[in-house]
Amino acid sequence: MHPATRFFMGVIALFAPFAAFASETANSIDLTTHAVGYTALIIFGLAYALVMTEEFLHLRKSKPVIIAAGVIWCLIAYVYTQMGEPHLAGEAVRHNLLEYAELMLFLLVAMTYINALQERQVFDALRAWLIRKGFGFRALFWLTGILAFLISPVADNLTTALLMCAVVLAVGGDNKRFVTLACINIVVGANAGGAFSPFGDITTLMVWQKGMVDFFGFFKLFVPAVVNFAVPAILMHFAVPNLKPVASSEDVHMKRGARRIIVLFLLTIATAVSFHNFLHLPPVLGMLTGLGYLQFFGFYLRMSHQRWQRRNEDRATLVGDMTPFDVFNKVARAEWDTLLFFYGVVLCVGGLGQLGYLAMASDLMYNQWGPTLANVSIGFLSAIVDNIPVMFAVLTMNPEMNETQWLLVTLTAGVGGSLLSIGSAAGVALMGQARGTYTFFAHLEWTPAIALGYLSSIAVHLWLNG
Repeated sequence: MHPATRFFMGVIALFAPFAAFASETANSIDLTTHAVGYTALIIFGLAYALVMTEEFLHLRKSKPVIIAAGVIWCLIAYVYTQMGEPHLAGEAVRHNLLEYAELMLFLLVAMTYINALQERQVFDALRAWLIRKGFGFRALFWLTGILAFLISPVADNLTTALLMCAVVLAVGGDNKRFVTLACINIVVGANAGGAFSPFGDITTLMVWQKGMVDFFGFFKLFVPAVVNFAVPAILMHFAVPNLKPVASSEDVHMKRGARRIIVLFLLTIATAVSFHNFLHLPPVLGMLTGLGYLQFFGFYLRMSHQRWQRRNEDRATLVGDMTPFDVFNKVARAEWDTLLFFYGVVLCVGGLGQLGYLAMASDLMYNQWGPTLANVSIGFLSAIVDNIPVMFAVLTMNPEMNETQWLLVTLTAGVGGSLLSIGSAAGVALMGQARGTYTFFAHLEWTPAIALGYLSSIAVHLWLNG
């Protein structure tokens, strides 16, 4: 599959985790010390172990978590039935499924746009332009990382990471060393960039909506976020091959309508953000409205295709590329393994929340460890479990903290996921996009450098804002 086809395969792990904590809104029974609770933890651990060994077993990551989700909720439902609450588990699952439906539709729209851009040869044209410019691998390493850092506060970090990865795959070719390091740098940059914007990540959005930090207060995290990105990038810089891609004079023409689809995609993102921020509607409603933009434009391209082709018959190099546009072909090419993987993760973590483990962890950390140690630990925890349910548990616990501590937990929850490739939606998506090159263990090799950046950013934050 073409690299750009997987481009947006994960553009919604950002919104996906809402499902993970949705079950907390339903009534629950504490089963943390029950045999079912321990069994659920073991099942979830085994499933994630299979996810992390995907590159060796060649077992798609969605399979183990889907089964784990079904088994965990069956166990919960059985115990609830025995306790005289036969409908409680079903209500909790429906909360999860409702939120997951929003996540899946959001991601489908994003994937559709990316597949449309790939079919219109946008990424091929970008690759050709970068090669013609003669950027070396080290320059591209910094260029894609910095762009990931700067774009993610506006677009979500997952969208940004997948966009930059598409560029890296197009230009990096068969140089696995460069592609691996560039992907790690992109994940770190995208996660760091999303940490200092109220809508750069769902965790920051949650903290903002709860009123823990005002809108402009988040920008106090800009310098710590820069440190978080720059420290590992500097260390990785010397490992990037000091080479240039093979020079080429290739000039790829984007197909008809490509630029207008880019504009429509930006308009779709703006619609989703506006619906959410100003009208307090779910972002997925804005995304689906944006899909309507693309559908109408696709209809125009199809209806005017033959007329435009006749007018350009003399341009033989372009006529050969003029194929009718069908938006539903782009939907069909979505990365379903990723969609189903997030379904499994959302339901698994939702089950653990229903059992009471999220609330228990939050109580242990804030009542016994203290806020600073707890908030630093949140980052390490978010490298293993999605940061959204973790942040939700913190907000539910609502510990007594000042703005410095709320900013600290916002920072650590946002950038802590960079420690492991499975710790953030961006990392999970890039593992699929650069399958076989950017892997869990390839990322793990540079975890010490990323951890140094993580701890440095915390120190800078406490120095500047504490």
